[in-house]
Amino acid sequence: MTLRSVDLRKEPVEEVLNRVERSLEVRLDQEPVVRKRRSLGARTDRGTWVRIERRGLDRIGVQGGDGTASAEALLGIAKPAWLAGVAWRDETEPVMWRADETELLPGPPVGSAVVTEDPQLSEEWWAAMNASLDALASQHTNRFATPDTETLTQELVTGTIHSVFPGGDTAVVEWRPAHADFNWANVTGPVFCVFDWEDWGMAPCGLDAANLWGASLAVPALADRVRSERRADLESRDGKLMTLFVAAKILGPYADPDDPRLGAARETAERVVKELQTG
Repeated sequence: MTLRSVDLRKEPVEEVLNRVERSLEVRLDQEPVVRKRRSLGARTDRGTWVRIERRGLDRIGVQGGDGTASAEALLGIAKPAWLAGVAWRDETEPVMWRADETELLPGPPVGSAVVTEDPQLSEEWWAAMNASLDALASQHTNRFATPDTETLTQELVTGTIHSVFPGGDTAVVEWRPAHADFNWANVTGPVFCVFDWEDWGMAPCGLDAANLWGASLAVPALADRVRSERRADLESRDGKLMTLFVAAKILGPYADPDDPRLGAARETAERVVKELQTG
């Protein structure tokens, strides 16, 4: 059966929401529901949050789609506690639905995935971000990250980079746990917290820093701050590869010609390519 392309911002979801309410024995505040392309979110009547995701069975792999629940074992990271979850297979399509109930976030997301204005974050925010990313990288897991629901492999890294920057050695040296979707829509302010752990797992060192850098390129001072804060990650060989990995996604065949990040992404990527060739 072919998986139908679905955008949950446009689909009727009342039946899904009602099923989650019955399964978790909770009432959802359905006005408003936060709608994204493949997920839904809503507050509950017991002061918690429920996130619901639709994911094709071919995108689940050996991890089972339980990223938020499994992340509860991670220590030293500012994230909402996981409380309960439920999953079921769709009756008509090769799709798994999963709902996870967590604590409420300490504040709103800093912005959309890509920001165009400096969010003016405090020194405490940056310190908490660094502490969380350092704690995450020091831990262990059998999971592999699934950015954009694709399992992150050496082949994916090489193929993505070479699609824009052909040639060159792209062999990853060090793999560490990563959030894998670390952008401004998945972190809060003014108090730092990182959420949406569906795709976390092992990834090349520097992926999270590179993702946040790429999401900041429309604000040069912010992108520079990210690179400064995560210099150890981004100046490592693997961090440079992840810079190219993220830049290739920005500059690749589906690039938006009006994306304000294009120039900065290409400029940095060209410098990094030269550094890798000479280093």
